[in-house]
Amino acid sequence: MNRVKEKANLAERLAEHNLRDFIARIEREHPGEILRIKDEIHPGSFEATAILVNLEKCGLYPMVLFERPVNQLGEVSPFPLLTNIYASRNRCALALGLQAHQYQNELSLEYSRREARRIAPTNVSKEDAPVKQVVKTGAQVDLRELPIVRHHHMDPAPYIDMTPVMRDPEMGHYNVAFLRTMYKGPQKLGIHMSPRHNWQICRKYEEKNLPTPVVIVVSHHPAFYLGALNVSPFGVDDYELIGSMMNDSLRLVPSETWGADFMVPADAEIVIEGEIPPGVREVEGPFGEFPGTYGPQRSRWIIDVKAVTHRKDAIYQDIFVGHPDNWVLGAIPKEGTLFNRIKGVVPTVKAVHLPNSGCGRFNCYISIDKKVDGESKQAALIALGECDFVKNVFVVDADIDPFNEQQVMWAFATRVQADQDVDIIKNVKGATLEPSQIDDIMTTKMIIDATRPIRRPFASRIQVPQDVRDRLPVERYLKK
Repeated sequence: MNRVKEKANLAERLAEHNLRDFIARIEREHPGEILRIKDEIHPGSFEATAILVNLEKCGLYPMVLFERPVNQLGEVSPFPLLTNIYASRNRCALALGLQAHQYQNELSLEYSRREARRIAPTNVSKEDAPVKQVVKTGAQVDLRELPIVRHHHMDPAPYIDMTPVMRDPEMGHYNVAFLRTMYKGPQKLGIHMSPRHNWQICRKYEEKNLPTPVVIVVSHHPAFYLGALNVSPFGVDDYELIGSMMNDSLRLVPSETWGADFMVPADAEIVIEGEIPPGVREVEGPFGEFPGTYGPQRSRWIIDVKAVTHRKDAIYQDIFVGHPDNWVLGAIPKEGTLFNRIKGVVPTVKAVHLPNSGCGRFNCYISIDKKVDGESKQAALIALGECDFVKNVFVVDADIDPFNEQQVMWAFATRVQADQDVDIIKNVKGATLEPSQIDDIMTTKMIIDATRPIRRPFASRIQVPQDVRDRLPVERYLKK
C-alpha cells in the first residue's frame, strides 16, 4: 500500500514539473491565458512572431501554441511550437505555484525566498527519463525537423533562443543561461556569449585547447527557465538553484555524448547536445535582441551538434525576444535577487521592480521605508553592483508602488531636484547589447533618489481618510 501511495505521490510531483501538465492547468483554470492556433504557419518566415505582434497591437498577450508549425524541411513539424509563456506575470506566478493574482511584489519576494536556498538534484536512469524516449546521434541528427523561429526582419537565420548549459571543468558546477544560437545547418549552430558565466567556462576549455561540452535545454517547465535567470555569483550550481525554484529536486540523467560526466534534465521536452570547438569563429548575427534593437553581427563560436533527445510527443519552446515574453522573464529573477541583496544592507526595502519600459533590465525601481538619509543611494548602489544590466535606478518611498509606473514618475516629478538627487556614475561595466553605449563594455549609470528627505520638512502627499474609504466600498455603487 505504501508503495502504491509512493508511486502516486511521485507521479503527482512529476506532473507539477511537466510542461504539458502546466499547459493543461492553464487551459483548465485560466482558459483566457492560452491561444491554440491550428493553421499551418511558417515560423522560419516570421509568421509566428507576426501573429504575436498583431496580438500585442490589440493589447493581448496569451501563451500561444502553434499546433502545425512548418519546419526547415518544409514539412509540418512533429513538434508543436509554444511561445509567449512569460508575457504575463500572472502565468509566471502560476509557474511557481502561486495564485494568478500574486503577480507583483509577492512573486518577486517568493523568488527571493527560493533563490536563497538550494535543493540538490536527483539522478535517475535512462528508463525513467522522458527526455530519453527518442535518441538521435551522429548522422541521425537533423535540426531541420525542429520548428525553429526567425523572429525579426534582419535576423539572417532562425534562432533557438533557449538555455545552453555548461559545466565548469575545475569547480564542476553547472551554469544555465539564455544564449542565442543561430541555425547554421542540420548539425551546426552559432552561439553568442557575453563576458559572463558561460563565456568564462568556455574560455577555460579553450585555454587548454579542448572542446566545450554544451547542452541546450530547448523545452521544460516554465519554472526551470525562471530559475535559469538567477543572478547568483559564479560558482553556484544552477541545477540546485533551479530545483529550489521548482520546489523540488531537479531530476537529471546522463547525457548521450559524455555520460555521467555531463548530466541533463530528465523531464525536459527536447535537449540538444554539442561541442564548441576551440579557436573556431564564424559570422553570427545580427539578431533582434531584448532591448528592442539588433545586436550587431560579430565573429562568434559555433556548436557542432552531437545528439538530440526528446519525448515522443515533445513540444518545442521559444521566447519572443525583445517583447514582454522576454522582458517579464528577465525581470522577475533579478527582482528577487536584488531584493535579497538590498535587504541585507537596507532592511526596510519593500519591493524591487524592473519594468517593461526598461526592457525588464535597464530601469530598476526600488521602494524603501527610509529611516535615515543616505539609505536610498546605498540601496541603489547595491542594485548597480549586483547586476550589470541595471542602468538607471529610481529609489522611492514606501508610499509609492514601484509596480505602478505612474506613481514612480509622480515621485520623480515632485520629490527630485536634479542637482541634488541625481548621481551619474561613469565607466561602469554594462550590458554589451545596450544600444546607447559608446564603449563595447563600459557604460554610464544613473541613480535618481526620489525619496523625501528625513532631516528637513517636506510637503505631505494628499490623501482621503482611510476610515471613510473603508465605509464606502466602490462595489456598493456599481452594477453587478
